[in-house]
Amino acid sequence: MNALDGAGKLIRLALRRDRVLLPLWTVFCVTVPVVFVGAFNGAYPTAEAREDYYETSVHTRAFTVVYGALKGSSLGELVAWRSGVLTCLVAIFALLTVIRHTRTEEEAGRRELVGATAVSRHADLAAALIVTCGASLVLGLLSALTLIGQDLPVAGSLALGLGFTVAGWLFAGIGAVAAQLTTGAGGARAIGLTAVGVAVTLRGIGDVGVQSGDGPAWVLWLSPFGWSEELRPYSGESWWVLALVVAGFAALTALAVSLSARRDLGNGMFQARPGPADAAPGLRSPLALAWRLHRGPLVSRTAGLALVGLAVGAISESLGALMENSGSTAREVLARLGGPGTLVDQFVAPMMTMLGLICSIFAVQAALLLRNEERDGRAEPLLATPVDRLRWAGSHLAFALLGPALGVLAFGSVAGLTHGLNTGAVGRELPRLLGAALVQLPAIWVFTGLAFALFGLLPRLVAGTFAVLLGTMVLGWAAQELLLGQWVINLSVFQHVPQLPGGQMAILPLVVMTVSAAVLVAVGLVGLSRRDMPTG
Repeated sequence: MNALDGAGKLIRLALRRDRVLLPLWTVFCVTVPVVFVGAFNGAYPTAEAREDYYETSVHTRAFTVVYGALKGSSLGELVAWRSGVLTCLVAIFALLTVIRHTRTEEEAGRRELVGATAVSRHADLAAALIVTCGASLVLGLLSALTLIGQDLPVAGSLALGLGFTVAGWLFAGIGAVAAQLTTGAGGARAIGLTAVGVAVTLRGIGDVGVQSGDGPAWVLWLSPFGWSEELRPYSGESWWVLALVVAGFAALTALAVSLSARRDLGNGMFQARPGPADAAPGLRSPLALAWRLHRGPLVSRTAGLALVGLAVGAISESLGALMENSGSTAREVLARLGGPGTLVDQFVAPMMTMLGLICSIFAVQAALLLRNEERDGRAEPLLATPVDRLRWAGSHLAFALLGPALGVLAFGSVAGLTHGLNTGAVGRELPRLLGAALVQLPAIWVFTGLAFALFGLLPRLVAGTFAVLLGTMVLGWAAQELLLGQWVINLSVFQHVPQLPGGQMAILPLVVMTVSAAVLVAVGLVGLSRRDMPTG
């Protein structure tokens, strides 16, 4: 049998399953750079204003770590720089798409059924890569065309669009490899997302070295995101990098195929340990089972947020001093990002908003775990026992609400303690930064409530909560800095959270968001108690 026999039908199946998600994702990614063009034209309409913005941003290492190295002050270079985060999102989407169409299908048993037909062993892997890489290429070309339509240079627009494609292809290959390593989709996603984190870190180290001239700039070449950057859109394009990308993607694909040929169907290269034949006494309740399912991600996420809090607390004072010496334009930029207060407060406040966004993602993932339990048939045997639906859902709801709270508490406590030790005022800074972190919880719970409402009423759309989060993410990062209209800014849920530290505490918005979250959760639980189960 040919290695690709049956791949065409699986490609059509994947396109049918993603017929809504892929177009929405493509439109979102194509639209964001165009929004940046309009925002920069509105906020910094002259070359002199863009030069001032460049001089402020290029010396701010926090911006370099988040967005990448800023090459120049032209409109195209600024748009390409701000689109660095979008490159990361494209990579994550490609990674998760490949895993969903390979390891998730195999874990659910559907791969075995498909494999019993006239389909080759590697057809599903080929179909997943073709669909994902094709979507990444279309996304890149459409991005280039829309930017050309905004009167940006053709070569730079094509390089920026292909930068998105590069990230999609390379992380599709990484996803294909990760899918061969573990027996569960969760493990494959953990490996893939860890690779994303490592790539972002290496790119940040390399970019800081490039920007400062006194660091290991060569580290940039160890990251796929560095390869995207080195296409250098609008800065003297380096087209030869595309040959490196093709070679890297081919090597990852060959590795994935080789690993797939060496393992048994249903297994991974890393074998899972067999569990005990009988459950421990502490694993005989819905809450105990939920703890068993959530504990790994909960511990790792909390530890990760504590480390990020340590970094934020450690650099806050030095960054404030840097921005103090960077002129009035720097202070204006930070004021738009972080609101009132000292320069340190204006840096920390956006970090708290990003904390809220990240913890909201964790909360939605907890709801998706509940959905996966139902879709994959594991909830039905459990509900056949004396456990009712509300106890089952409530056990996962507890971790969706309290898990992010634990992460927020860890981040705020560590950041406040570290910053307090740096300034010699732990008694003052610890409660200030901890309070600034805790006020993010009502907004996080709104997204938790939305996810549970969709799970109870329209379970197939529960992943749509991520689309709402993406919109909030873009508005939260770009709207205030780029002087978008107030009505656009107000669309972000996190815009209504008190801008702490430094701003005024407001109880009413927090109460409204908490009540809204409670209502959404109640609607979801009522819907769950009345609808049919399972719903595929």
